[in-house]
Amino acid sequence: MADGEAHDRAHKNRKFYVPVRAKFIIATAFAAVWFFVSLWISEPWIESLSEEVGEPLGFIIILFVALLPGFLMAHLLMSILLDYPPPLDLEMEFPPVTILMAAYNEAENIALTFQAIEQLEYPAGIEIVVVDDGSTDGTAEALEALGWPNLRVIRAEHGGKAGALNLGLEHVRTPVFLTIDADTVLHGQAVKRLMARFLSDPPTTAAVAGSVISGNPDASMICRMQEWDYYAAISSVKRQQSLFQGALVAQGAISAYHTILVRGERGWPSVVGEDIVLTWAFLKDGWRVGYETTAIGFTMTPQTLKGFYRQRKRWARGMIEGLKRHGDIVWKRPHLPAFFVAVDFLFPFLDTFYTFAFIPGIILAFFGKFYIVGPLTLLVLPLTFIIVGIMSWKEHKVMKELGIEHKRSHLGLVLFMLFYQFIMSPTCIVGYTQELLGFTKKW
Repeated sequence: MADGEAHDRAHKNRKFYVPVRAKFIIATAFAAVWFFVSLWISEPWIESLSEEVGEPLGFIIILFVALLPGFLMAHLLMSILLDYPPPLDLEMEFPPVTILMAAYNEAENIALTFQAIEQLEYPAGIEIVVVDDGSTDGTAEALEALGWPNLRVIRAEHGGKAGALNLGLEHVRTPVFLTIDADTVLHGQAVKRLMARFLSDPPTTAAVAGSVISGNPDASMICRMQEWDYYAAISSVKRQQSLFQGALVAQGAISAYHTILVRGERGWPSVVGEDIVLTWAFLKDGWRVGYETTAIGFTMTPQTLKGFYRQRKRWARGMIEGLKRHGDIVWKRPHLPAFFVAVDFLFPFLDTFYTFAFIPGIILAFFGKFYIVGPLTLLVLPLTFIIVGIMSWKEHKVMKELGIEHKRSHLGLVLFMLFYQFIMSPTCIVGYTQELLGFTKKW
């Protein structure tokens, strides 16, 4: 059964339901109209820039700094407008599950993580497997001191997160397990809601990602910006990808997996972006990856620019690892998730043109030279504001449903909208370059 057909049958009892493929066609058609109207409007701008840099380069610059970003933003906007997942059945019979965690020098955070686990509202049994990846700060001792009968602590030599998770996978005894990071604080209903989505999604579902939001937004200015990145940007993309049958990352911070399928892929590969590459392996084999926006885990975001740089550079390397190993999804398995893998092929080019064309264009604009910062770049901004507004409304409903008081920083929103990409794109370029050139990987 095709992914879209399985998803459609799972919603057959709804009074009015637009099939998944029809939604994709609507979103793509809307984005295409936006693209071609933008191209028509931008003809004088392209001609003006071409007089300075030549016609081919002038068109390519406008394509990557305005037209393609506009297409992608328009597709995202229509997708989240069409995204109305069926309500969760929280009264179903839930099976026992395992929480799998890799920990390395997490003694400072682990107590809060386990306080949250202790308060989980899950009606079935939960086993916990923690692999201490050679910590030197007493992480394993702190865990063993808890004395929990359902907790197994496995000590390992330091070898990286993927190796630790694979070792822990050998000790998982339940058909479904969850991964969380050692610094992820779960909401009380997170496991219940994640499993409810997992069990009600089509049988072709291999994994379901939960929703990650910032747990320390007030720690620093960079944290305030990351709060909006998680809250609006990352969440909106996951909604979009899940709607079309394939969230591209079942992230380690909070996700549920079929145990037998992860073992069938031989676990997590020894790469920087182990969760990305495993997710893409599922998609390549024809499995579906879902997303549940109400299964929330709070994560500690980097508090310094240096920490942010290291994290996002690692994420960028992980995307390239996924493309190198499974990028052929685009032509070998042309189903709906392949569209988003194809989009990932564009990101290195989009970030390159943003860094080396758009940012210099802003500098030129201050001197009255509007060669690159033209009307079409401004047209992308309203799309962004609309998406952030819609996501704020949708996520506010989630927070209200879960009883979470969550006051977002308005200053963080302004900084996110105006400056965040200035930091992100150059950082990603470093990550792309290091991975393509084979630089040594550090966990």
